[in-house]
Amino acid sequence: MNTKDFSEGKDKDFLVIVLKKIVDYPDDVQVERTVDEMGVLLTVRVNKADMGKVVGRDGQNAKAIRCLLRIIGSKNDSRVNMKIEDPKEE
Repeated sequence: MNTKDFSEGKDKDFLVIVLKKIVDYPDDVQVERTVDEMGVLLTVRVNKADMGKVVGRDGQNAKAIRCLLRIIGSKNDSRVNMKIEDPKEE
């Protein structure tokens, strides 16, 4: 695994841009990037009202975004995955 190519977080930047275009509350989009022996994990937090848009019907939006992230990762010999955190009840 070669994560040095993505040390700048271009995968994270790509995900933030995509998510901000999908949601109604772009200022609430947060993406945390962690790297370990399994690869790159991008943890996503969005406004509770936007969860349906990010996940999509039957998870199709999330599946499509993960597919694009895998392509980005494969070009740089690393695994990139996305985890969507459930918004906390307030």
